[in-house]
Amino acid sequence: MKQALLLALLSFTLWADAHLFVYHRFGDNKHASTNTSLPVLEKQFKYFKDNNYKVVSLKKLHAALKKKERIPDNWVVLCIDDSYKSFYTNGLDLFKKYNYPFTLFVYIEATDKSYGDFMTWKQIREASMFGEIALHSYAHKHMVSMSAEAIKKDTSRALVSFEKNMGYKPKYYAYPYGEFDESVEKAIFSFGFELILNQNVGAVSDKSPLYSLDRIALTGDVNLKTKLRIKYLDAIWFLPKSYPKNAKLNNIHVTMSPSIKKAELYVSGGGWEYIKIKDGIFKSKKTYPLKLRRTRVIIRSGHAYTSKIIIKK
Repeated sequence: MKQALLLALLSFTLWADAHLFVYHRFGDNKHASTNTSLPVLEKQFKYFKDNNYKVVSLKKLHAALKKKERIPDNWVVLCIDDSYKSFYTNGLDLFKKYNYPFTLFVYIEATDKSYGDFMTWKQIREASMFGEIALHSYAHKHMVSMSAEAIKKDTSRALVSFEKNMGYKPKYYAYPYGEFDESVEKAIFSFGFELILNQNVGAVSDKSPLYSLDRIALTGDVNLKTKLRIKYLDAIWFLPKSYPKNAKLNNIHVTMSPSIKKAELYVSGGGWEYIKIKDGIFKSKKTYPLKLRRTRVIIRSGHAYTSKIIIKK
């Protein structure tokens, strides 16, 4: 009886993870690849409400992470990238209807130059009455292909405009396209953002690094129940560090808990395969031909995921 209780408590502690979800466009059928229809959005919001999920602000999650507090399993954080106009004209009313907080990551150049498909600063300030506003770069470029100097120039320019129009410095940053490597991470980290968000498959626990929080995209009519089952796998990635010049991945090195003996590996363009973990270490010299510019390398153990994106420059 005591052993069963201990196992139950241990399981409860290990799998206490929040979920960060990211949206882009709302009710915009012209751009299906980044769109979430309003009926689907309401279905998702109703699911959160009916199944005891608590949609909390990124600020609240941040406070818990800073204190290393246990992250409740039913916490959900909602992000919107790019500040498309369809959020203001279509999506915002549903967020207000359900009283769900959000964090809007602004693509600064699009607003500064009044690109037609994006929110104005006036609309962004109005949206800030209901959610948080954060930074999504100035020019929204593929930063892995940029020098550290160019990344810092882009970020500095974005900060100047943001502070001019919003009256404060943003605390949070999300990588354009969710793409980054060590060089990009170092450049963005140097600006002192309190949280930096990616777009890797995974969840958020009290062990998640503040400078690399996983977010899952909710584009289209996804299987929300499956996404909510994803847990955080505490792991350290040593390799790969970058996209191999010969487009052949042949060196993977990841460490995790020694209690994990078996897992599954996925490399974009292939399927899932079973792998063995020895003393908390996974090393592979197997060659994986890379077919895509953007490759995801994912390891999962049960419902717990850790992942890395490598980008061809």
